[in-house]
Amino acid sequence: MEPITLTTARLRLRPFTPDDADLVYEICQDPEIQRWTAVPTPYTREDAEFFVTRIAPDGWRQDGQLPFAVEPLAGGPLIAAVGLHACGPGVREIGYWTAAGHRGRGYTTEVVGALAHWAFTGLGVHRLVWRAEVGNAPSRAVAERAGFTIEGVERAGIVNNGTARDCWLGSLLPSDLGLPSSLPYLPAPIPSEPSAAS
Repeated sequence: MEPITLTTARLRLRPFTPDDADLVYEICQDPEIQRWTAVPTPYTREDAEFFVTRIAPDGWRQDGQLPFAVEPLAGGPLIAAVGLHACGPGVREIGYWTAAGHRGRGYTTEVVGALAHWAFTGLGVHRLVWRAEVGNAPSRAVAERAGFTIEGVERAGIVNNGTARDCWLGSLLPSDLGLPSSLPYLPAPIPSEPSAAS
């Protein structure tokens, strides 16, 4: 897949370039990013260079991982990262981090909404998945503000630093955003209440 650029009211989502290595390295020194995401710990400059020069471009070429660097539309430094990971036909998982100095401004929710819209209208995705380790309340808050339905807890659903951990699982469907789906959807029937005679 050819890399693309998306925009929101305030932000630009673009492919990573080798010039992003220094800022990716600096941002990923944040203990919160290392605690809650899958970035290597400790995070070295070589890790940042490998990400922007190999992982990011290879992900686009192979259509497996589609990472975006996020920067202010009016100009300025990298403030966040967001990406879609292939999980099977028509299903992608979204992941994100935001630099410490730019949290609490609604940027991440804005980015997740834009990427979800593109996934449904541009990629033919019929289900978008979000997962975060149980306890990562800020990530969950973003997902819920973006419209995700929290479906439950996956036991040992995430591996972080060599340890399997329980994670929250959420999903977003095109219909949640008022968009048509690439596939018809037949929800499970709502079970009826058991009768008094049961």
